[in-house]
Amino acid sequence: MSFNVAISGLNAINDQLGAISNNIANSGTVGFKSGRAEFASLYASSQPLGVGISGMTQSITKGGSIASTGNSLDLAIAGNGFFMVRDASGNTAFTRAGYFGTDANGNLVNNLGMQLQGNPVDANGNLQTGTVSGLQINNNAIAAKSTSNLDFTANLDARAEVPEVTPFDADNSESWNNVYTTQVYDSLGREHTLNQYYVKTDDNTWEVWYTLNGEPVDSPSGPQTLSFTEQGTLASPTSPVDIQVDIPGTAPLSLAVNYNGSTQFGSDFSVSKNQGNGYASGQCTGQMIDDEGFVYATYSNGERMLQGQLVLATFTNPNGLSSQNGTTWVHTSSSGDPIIGQPGTGLLGGIVAGALESSNVDLTNELVGLMTAQRNYQANTKVISTNDNMLSSLFQAV
Repeated sequence: MSFNVAISGLNAINDQLGAISNNIANSGTVGFKSGRAEFASLYASSQPLGVGISGMTQSITKGGSIASTGNSLDLAIAGNGFFMVRDASGNTAFTRAGYFGTDANGNLVNNLGMQLQGNPVDANGNLQTGTVSGLQINNNAIAAKSTSNLDFTANLDARAEVPEVTPFDADNSESWNNVYTTQVYDSLGREHTLNQYYVKTDDNTWEVWYTLNGEPVDSPSGPQTLSFTEQGTLASPTSPVDIQVDIPGTAPLSLAVNYNGSTQFGSDFSVSKNQGNGYASGQCTGQMIDDEGFVYATYSNGERMLQGQLVLATFTNPNGLSSQNGTTWVHTSSSGDPIIGQPGTGLLGGIVAGALESSNVDLTNELVGLMTAQRNYQANTKVISTNDNMLSSLFQAV
């Protein structure tokens, strides 16, 4: 009986050594989760039979450290969740290894060629939150867009005096108080210079004169009047000011200037917002992913276009996932079905771009476990050798 008990110990320790050696071998594997062999005593009608392995469990919920790599498509998860990837056969897997890049077709894929899953965008660039599919970067050039809106917020100095020189003359700085220059684009992506000249006409009242490329602009007829309350907030206009300009060789420039938020306080003239929506054409220069998992294509004109949002998955029992090649897992009845959501929502962690999650293997603990397993293995072999010596003595005595 003692032979069998010792042999069960050797078999169990051999399985333990397999788990430890696998952990040590993968101590440098990105996204790897360590495992351990769990021992359980064996009995039959209160008769001890030794020891067995009740299970090989993974420490999936224990995260590894996150290290910066400088590669914009290397991704790590700060918190719970798994990247969802799918191979060419449609098989879905889950991983914490964030090695991602693009293939020849612009698909976002990991180092195994499995495509990253998320919410794509439609033809108009709108996110389709009800659909999960492979994410793809559109590498085509972006067409020029005419400036149609300009959000402009400024403070006009309440201490300013009404200019003595009249009428307004853009070439005479004594006929206006302040000027600000904004670059706008026509439908061909050509850049034009819009100047706004601010002229104080009375207490709490200003006029704005416009020129485009140095030529006067009526909006819609003459200057635009800005009125402020006695508290210094904008009283009118409350809706955007429309500017229409005919530009040879292109569609007319139709620009709505929104002055909401502008003030008149006793401090220097300053501009806090000058944001137009136009741009020149541009070539795709790369990709970026933010902490909410939104995927953008970046362009040479400084613009970026939304390509989709990656999704993460979590499980009722993540330790019940089944490991497979490539540091990926598949769900099982023990883990439950995946619960899919956007990064940073619910229990899901956020995305760290340009970084990778290291293995969660603690080498010190593994080496201590290795020595302990070696000692236990030697002890069990001692039991076998002792039994062998006792049997030899018994046969010699016969």
